[in-house]
Amino acid sequence: MTASMQALRERAEAFGQEHVFRFWAELDEAGKTQLAADLAQVDFPLMKRLADSWIHDEPPAETFDQIVPVPVIDKVDPERPDAVEAFAAGEDALRAGRVGLFLVAGGQGTRLGFDGPKGAYPIGPITGKTLFAYHAEKIRNLQRRYGCTLPWYIMVSHANGTATEAFFREQAFFGLDENNVKFITQRMVPCMDEQGRFMLESPGHLAMNPNGHGGCIPAMVENGVIADAESRGIDLLCYFQVDNWAVKVADPYFIGYHVRANAGMSSKNHRKNAPREAVGVHCLCDGQYRVIEYSELDIYPQLLETDATGKVIYYAGNPAIHILSTSFVSEVFNRFDDFPWHRAHKKVPYIDEAGHPVKPETPNAYKFETFVFDALRFIEHPPVALEIGRAGEYTPIKTFSGDNSVEAARAAMGDYWGAWFEAMGIEIPRDTEGHVAVPIEISPEFALTQEEFLEKAAGLAVSPGKGIAITADGTIIQP
Repeated sequence: MTASMQALRERAEAFGQEHVFRFWAELDEAGKTQLAADLAQVDFPLMKRLADSWIHDEPPAETFDQIVPVPVIDKVDPERPDAVEAFAAGEDALRAGRVGLFLVAGGQGTRLGFDGPKGAYPIGPITGKTLFAYHAEKIRNLQRRYGCTLPWYIMVSHANGTATEAFFREQAFFGLDENNVKFITQRMVPCMDEQGRFMLESPGHLAMNPNGHGGCIPAMVENGVIADAESRGIDLLCYFQVDNWAVKVADPYFIGYHVRANAGMSSKNHRKNAPREAVGVHCLCDGQYRVIEYSELDIYPQLLETDATGKVIYYAGNPAIHILSTSFVSEVFNRFDDFPWHRAHKKVPYIDEAGHPVKPETPNAYKFETFVFDALRFIEHPPVALEIGRAGEYTPIKTFSGDNSVEAARAAMGDYWGAWFEAMGIEIPRDTEGHVAVPIEISPEFALTQEEFLEKAAGLAVSPGKGIAITADGTIIQP
């Protein structure tokens, strides 16, 4: 055993985790190297603190004297004076090269029935265009429009990082300069059993899980994102998640509200459809900006209340769209020991004392993760919370069918873009419920807004037929 491996073994023993070496003598060199690599990334004091706080001694839920809805900036009206000013400020920031993009893309497409990174899923109903491609086309459009470079920082996981980078190379980085696309890998943390002991997935590999999207904070600093961004003159990072095909990756209005407030972190929110819709809730808890996760709503029942008309009172749902100033990221990183962790009781496959694989039928272990929205509690300015509509902004894809699904996303594409064709005077087939009845796609590189579409598509002689797609260069495709 090398000196470094011996040091890791001693550290594991010091924290009561020496059992992870029980198969050491049976491992080949690759297995020993893997186990050492797993242990080298473990923050042992942190894991002990989490076990002591969340497993050995169940902590009480946080209590607040007052919880009130977060003050919200109303949905953008282009003629409203504050929106006009915000748009101008946002465009100025884009033209000045102050904006970068941060994408969370660590998920796999398993729940979609897809073998590969979720961002490589072919969401386009006609073209088969992937989620990554949709986001890349938005970037190309914005770079052309504002004469800027939008560096794209993409946080991947250990599970999909290699495949994601390979996919980008196969696609020639979707026409973007590869020097402006940078991949970083988020940290992993050990899963722990109900006694607070690390678990083995195999004799030479810990059972681990990603540290959550809040892990973007240390990942940005430790992987050089903040340093790279600031070296380019960038001080604003637009944060979004890969499964939302509709997200405005660098919305001038949102950027402008953030800049005009000199904010550290800003958020978008959407109106919840129902009290128990599976999204977090933006609110102020004793004056501090919080997002209460939907799994915690029963702890704070007032968040489920409705008014006399049945509308949700605490309506500001969380679509996971933020802007973070680079200086704020550094400030939060420097106090990340104060950042909250969340626990989930899950079914985690493992090997038992004899080395036999076990696939549990009931939850048997704890996973710990962080949420990026918890950084909002560290802001020192009034909340910047901009309400958005769902159409053309928020259509996440979690499963193939049902709510937040591939099917729902494709239907939303039809309704959203179908209205653009109708604004041209083209009749679009609709079903008995008023939804567009044929598949429709418009490349975000061709047009990001209805106004841009009407300008570029003027004179096009098109008929929807059984569906229609318009590519980046204006080519019409019909099934």
